[in-house]
Amino acid sequence: MGQGFDTKSVHVSMQREGIPTKVTPIHQSSAFTFKDLQDIENFYHGERDYLYSRVGNPNTDELGKAVAQLEEAPDGIATSSGLSAILIGVLAVAKAGDHIIASEDLYGGTYELLSEELTAFGIEVSFADFTEDLSPFLQDNTVLLYTESVTNPLLRVEDLTKVKEFADRYNLKVMVDNTFATPYLIQPYLQGVNLVVHSATKYLGGHSDITAGVLTGDSPLIKAARTKAINLGTNLSPFEAWLTVRGIKTLSVRMERHVRNAAALAEALKKHPALDKVYYPEFISERGNGAIVTIELKEDTNVEAFFQSLGWIKIVATLAGVETSASYPMGTSHRNMPEAALRQLGITKGIVRISVGLEDIADIIEMMTNALDQSQK
Repeated sequence: MGQGFDTKSVHVSMQREGIPTKVTPIHQSSAFTFKDLQDIENFYHGERDYLYSRVGNPNTDELGKAVAQLEEAPDGIATSSGLSAILIGVLAVAKAGDHIIASEDLYGGTYELLSEELTAFGIEVSFADFTEDLSPFLQDNTVLLYTESVTNPLLRVEDLTKVKEFADRYNLKVMVDNTFATPYLIQPYLQGVNLVVHSATKYLGGHSDITAGVLTGDSPLIKAARTKAINLGTNLSPFEAWLTVRGIKTLSVRMERHVRNAAALAEALKKHPALDKVYYPEFISERGNGAIVTIELKEDTNVEAFFQSLGWIKIVATLAGVETSASYPMGTSHRNMPEAALRQLGITKGIVRISVGLEDIADIIEMMTNALDQSQK
């Protein structure tokens, strides 16, 4: 097998003995049969693979290993959603009485998971500005730093080298959400990060027809996370895993177009009079600067008119997929964050997150420009 990223993303199917299918079959079974009682014991001694699909399934294993391969990580596990992947990743490192330092500019669902659910488990969480010195947030019980490679929705690119250096100084683990960048643009594990998480619902699946998560990273941590996934029931269905693997095979060609279109849209919107600011990273990698463009409408524009004028551009509460879509963070992903936190981060009523699709870029620019023009009337 070649070592290039594009080659790896295409050749993600597992080779198994038996019927030589070109694509891994869907193992749509809740359980696996045994010849006798000794055969059951063989499973628990690691001499055969599968018992029950909550514990493991060939399709979910294939997905976890496929993303680990793209991230250049030793191992990976697929889960029912991005949030469930985050949950088992954190619990693989932290327990009741431990402390986490998390970036303050996170996806709203992650913010809620950390601030509401994990604190109820007895895990302390501090939210910090990762562009500043994190030392004031350190505690004797700090065990983990959590951040995003490209933040949601304002697209700050995390300095993972700086984060890793700080973590090494204090013997901390690092976990990074790489959903926005995908391993096509950034491979955090190669920068020393311990755990890399994805909402595979987004670019890995790529077609807005699955909900899935993947956690990759250090083998001992993935082993611990797998136990958490089994006990907490965060397993993914075989069919969802199969669809996600199918999506990964076109990840490179999709991301190439997403990134090219996003760069062109960001440039085209820079001087539009309805906007205060266009957020688009200046440098993520040699492959480009991401597939998301975030805009900030001026206070005197009509945000509702903007959304009503988007035409074929879909209004959704998520991102990725082949179609261009627009999301309103204040009304969806970040609606439950404290107002003070939103003000601190600069997430206002004028912020709109655009997931740039695969359509002709001239059509995307025309439709988006028209919506912005309508917001000024």
